[in-house]
Amino acid sequence: QVQLVESGGGLVQAGDSLRLSCAASGRTFSTYTVAWFRQAPGKDRDFVAAISWGAGFTYYADSVKGRFTVSRDNAKNTVYLQMNSLKPEDTAVYYCAAKGNPYGSRQGSDYDYWGQGTQVTVSS
Repeated sequence: QVQLVESGGGLVQAGDSLRLSCAASGRTFSTYTVAWFRQAPGKDRDFVAAISWGAGFTYYADSVKGRFTVSRDNAKNTVYLQMNSLKPEDTAVYYCAAKGNPYGSRQGSDYDYWGQGTQVTVSS
Protein backbone atom coordinates (compact mmCIF):
# COMPACT_ATOMS: atom_id res chain seq x y z
CA GLN A 1 0.00 0.00 0.00
CA VAL A 2 1.35 3.41 -0.98
CA GLN A 3 1.47 6.03 1.72
CA LEU A 4 2.08 9.72 1.15
CA VAL A 5 2.78 12.18 3.94
CA GLU A 6 3.00 15.92 3.25
CA SER A 7 4.79 18.44 5.42
CA GLY A 8 6.17 21.95 5.25
CA GLY A 9 3.06 24.09 5.12
CA GLY A 10 2.63 27.21 7.17
CA LEU A 11 1.75 30.88 7.35
CA VAL A 12 3.95 33.24 5.32
CA GLN A 13 3.78 36.72 3.84
CA ALA A 14 3.40 37.56 0.18
CA GLY A 15 6.75 37.25 -1.59
CA ASP A 16 8.08 34.61 0.82
CA SER A 17 9.06 31.04 0.00
CA LEU A 18 8.07 27.63 1.33
CA ARG A 19 9.15 24.10 0.52
CA LEU A 20 6.62 21.30 0.79
CA SER A 21 7.70 17.69 1.14
CA CYS A 22 5.87 14.50 0.19
CA ALA A 23 7.40 11.41 1.76
CA ALA A 24 6.38 8.26 -0.10
CA SER A 25 6.51 4.68 1.15
CA GLY A 26 5.18 1.26 0.30
CA ARG A 27 6.46 0.78 -3.24
CA THR A 28 9.35 1.34 -5.59
CA PHE A 29 8.42 4.58 -7.22
CA SER A 30 10.63 4.54 -10.30
CA THR A 31 7.60 4.12 -12.61
CA TYR A 32 5.27 6.47 -10.72
CA THR A 33 4.12 10.00 -11.31
CA VAL A 34 3.73 12.21 -8.26
CA ALA A 35 1.72 15.41 -8.38
CA TRP A 36 0.74 18.34 -6.22
CA PHE A 37 -2.81 19.62 -6.14
CA ARG A 38 -4.34 22.38 -4.06
CA GLN A 39 -7.79 23.29 -2.89
CA ALA A 40 -8.82 26.68 -1.57
CA PRO A 41 -11.97 27.07 0.56
CA GLY A 42 -15.08 26.90 -1.58
CA LYS A 43 -13.14 26.09 -4.75
CA ASP A 44 -12.38 23.02 -6.79
CA ARG A 45 -9.17 21.08 -6.40
CA ASP A 46 -6.60 22.36 -8.90
CA PHE A 47 -3.51 20.80 -10.41
CA VAL A 48 -0.27 22.51 -9.42
CA ALA A 49 2.68 20.42 -10.63
CA ALA A 50 3.78 16.87 -11.34
CA ILE A 51 6.97 14.88 -11.84
CA SER A 52 7.57 11.49 -13.39
CA TRP A 53 9.75 9.80 -10.82
CA GLY A 54 11.96 7.83 -13.16
CA ALA A 55 12.66 10.27 -15.99
CA GLY A 56 12.13 13.43 -14.01
CA PHE A 57 9.79 15.08 -16.52
CA THR A 58 7.94 17.97 -14.91
CA TYR A 59 4.60 19.63 -15.56
CA TYR A 60 3.21 22.88 -14.15
CA ALA A 61 0.00 24.80 -14.02
CA ASP A 62 0.28 28.15 -15.79
CA SER A 63 -0.50 29.95 -12.54
CA VAL A 64 2.66 28.67 -10.85
CA LYS A 65 5.07 28.32 -13.77
CA GLY A 66 8.29 30.18 -13.06
CA ARG A 67 7.55 30.41 -9.31
CA PHE A 68 7.18 26.78 -8.24
CA THR A 69 9.60 23.91 -8.83
CA VAL A 70 8.85 20.22 -8.33
CA SER A 71 11.72 17.81 -7.72
CA ARG A 72 12.43 14.42 -6.19
CA ASP A 73 15.10 12.82 -4.05
CA ASN A 74 15.35 9.15 -4.93
CA ALA A 75 17.40 8.25 -1.88
CA LYS A 76 14.80 9.74 0.45
CA ASN A 77 11.74 8.66 -1.56
CA THR A 78 10.55 12.24 -1.28
CA VAL A 79 9.07 14.74 -3.72
CA TYR A 80 9.41 18.45 -3.04
CA LEU A 81 7.49 21.52 -4.12
CA GLN A 82 9.60 24.65 -3.82
CA MET A 83 7.29 27.65 -3.83
CA ASN A 84 8.80 31.10 -4.37
CA SER A 85 7.24 34.53 -4.71
CA LEU A 86 4.12 33.34 -2.96
CA LYS A 87 0.89 35.26 -3.46
CA PRO A 88 -2.28 35.39 -1.34
CA GLU A 89 -4.06 33.45 -4.10
CA ASP A 90 -1.71 30.53 -3.45
CA THR A 91 -3.46 30.02 -0.11
CA ALA A 92 -4.90 26.50 -0.05
CA VAL A 93 -4.52 23.00 1.31
CA TYR A 94 -1.84 21.32 -0.76
CA TYR A 95 -2.12 17.61 -1.48
CA CYS A 96 0.43 15.14 -2.77
CA ALA A 97 -0.89 12.39 -5.07
CA ALA A 98 0.64 9.43 -6.89
CA LYS A 99 -0.23 7.08 -9.73
CA GLY A 100 1.51 3.96 -10.91
CA ASN A 101 2.66 4.99 -14.37
CA PRO A 102 5.05 7.65 -15.69
CA TYR A 103 2.56 9.55 -17.85
CA GLY A 104 1.93 13.03 -16.54
CA SER A 105 -1.65 13.97 -15.84
CA ARG A 106 -3.34 17.11 -14.58
CA GLN A 107 -6.53 15.25 -13.64
CA GLY A 108 -6.97 14.35 -10.01
CA SER A 109 -9.15 11.40 -10.96
CA ASP A 110 -6.11 9.75 -12.58
CA TYR A 111 -4.29 9.52 -9.25
CA ASP A 112 -4.77 6.54 -6.98
CA TYR A 113 -3.05 7.61 -3.79
CA TRP A 114 -3.38 10.82 -1.81
CA GLY A 115 -1.81 12.37 1.24
CA GLN A 116 -3.69 14.10 4.02
CA GLY A 117 -2.78 17.62 2.89
CA THR A 118 -0.86 20.51 4.37
CA GLN A 119 -2.15 24.06 4.80
CA VAL A 120 -0.39 26.96 3.11
CA THR A 121 -1.57 30.45 4.02
CA VAL A 122 -0.11 33.54 2.36
CA SER A 123 -0.96 36.89 3.91
CA SER A 124 -0.87 40.13 1.97
